[in-house]
Amino acid sequence: MAVFTLDAGVNVYSSLLFFSASLLLKVSKWLRQISMNVSGHNPVRIAQGHLIVIRRALGRARKIVGLRMFAWPVYVWVLATLGGPVYGAENALGNGAGNGYTLQLRDQHGAPLPDVVVEVVAPLRAGKVQQVAVMDQVNKQFQPRLLTIMQGQAVSFPNSDDIRHHVYSFSETKRFELKLYAGTPIQPIRFEQPGVVVLGCNIHDSMVGYIYVSQSKDVLTSDQSGTVQLPAYAQQVAIWHAQQTQDIDTRRIVTVTELQQSGSAIVETQAPAPRNTFSEMFKDHHGH
Repeated sequence: MAVFTLDAGVNVYSSLLFFSASLLLKVSKWLRQISMNVSGHNPVRIAQGHLIVIRRALGRARKIVGLRMFAWPVYVWVLATLGGPVYGAENALGNGAGNGYTLQLRDQHGAPLPDVVVEVVAPLRAGKVQQVAVMDQVNKQFQPRLLTIMQGQAVSFPNSDDIRHHVYSFSETKRFELKLYAGTPIQPIRFEQPGVVVLGCNIHDSMVGYIYVSQSKDVLTSDQSGTVQLPAYAQQVAIWHAQQTQDIDTRRIVTVTELQQSGSAIVETQAPAPRNTFSEMFKDHHGH
């Protein structure tokens, strides 16, 4: 019967340490490759492939060493230590490249800015037109105030109030009118062109809403803390806000590299300008 001596145990332990060190060097190299080449690839699949290689390597080591009781703890340790970084922890891939980059949006005073639309324009990933979106009217307000849709998508405009509304837009992206009505119009409105659509109501001038029509399926809106999570493959984005000082139809195009270097994106805003009445706007646009 074979006897497991102390010297043999030391040799096995030394072999395992050597193997673990070699494995860590290889994993570090793989992580560097992921950080350089992740754009345009699926980082989760890449990570899964690397973990499979790790498991196979440990299986071979187990056969060489001949001791399952040592090989499996090493395998568990590798997964626990490197699993997070491989699957996209910010520390491993730098600035969150695995799960994406967390972008902070602020106004010119440094305050977090919600409701900023951020569209990934490079690479531009088009998607299938989604189901009909809804822009409701509740308590004499558009709900939601800001709606993001894809180019070619249709929008329904139900009126949930117990009074009638007259919805209109004179924006270049989409001009239309839904004259005085209650309930839900039979036909939704389709938005064929990308851009910004400003909505109003002929009866209630305080009502204002916005529809952002995107070309990309990757469209994000900043939360109350002023942040969005950009996808890992994002290289260039367009930034827009309803109260920006720039023209309402202007989008700021910036690279993700610039955003990472600056740490945040500043959007200069202004108080909403007084709204013209429907009749004044109708006269301006129709020359009567």
